[in-house]
Amino acid sequence: MENGAAKPVIVAIDGPSGTGKSSTSKAVAAQLGLSYLDTGAQYRAITWWMVNYGIDTADPSAIAAAAAKPEILSGTDPTEPTITVDGVDVSGPIREQDVTSKVSAVSAVPEVRARITELQRAIAASAVTGIVVEGRDIGTTVLPDADLKIFLTASPEARAARRSGELKGADLHTTREALIKRDAADSSRKTSPLAKADDAVEVDTTDLTLQQVVECVVTLVEEKRAGK
Repeated sequence: MENGAAKPVIVAIDGPSGTGKSSTSKAVAAQLGLSYLDTGAQYRAITWWMVNYGIDTADPSAIAAAAAKPEILSGTDPTEPTITVDGVDVSGPIREQDVTSKVSAVSAVPEVRARITELQRAIAASAVTGIVVEGRDIGTTVLPDADLKIFLTASPEARAARRSGELKGADLHTTREALIKRDAADSSRKTSPLAKADDAVEVDTTDLTLQQVVECVVTLVEEKRAGK
């Protein structure tokens, strides 16, 4: 495939937690020679900064006032994605429970979404061969003109089982309840809620292996490229 001659392809992959978004997006980007962006990590990064600097994450006005302060940089190599805040590698700390429990509240603040959305659009625009961008509002808000939009779903049980596997020692029932609660928060927020774009292809990953999901998405991207 002549990557140099191909028009950059922008792929938006949305869906709730535990549907395989990150694993799928990274694998698809690596296979097709595209950049990769985990937008959730950016919201986790700004949340980590707020927690670290003692910003009251229960106070939207305090969050809004601080939203422009941290410098967030995302490395877009799918085989080794990186994220730093003010030059500090936060790829580990942003996955900790303290950040996970507060990220929905911080993400719901319009000033935070405006700041991060602008960052995401700039990264996508500068991707030479194209990019796979994964999140919750990519196809609807961040990149509404993406060449291909995919919405991953899975049953709450399947998602909880995957998440518990990621979160060592996590209780399955507790994880399932937390996922459902987060879905409700992300789907009902006023600014850029989690939603499936009208022109997105829905892929239910409940009974599929990661490899099957990756193959499905790669096929969709290649069909889109061929049709250009």
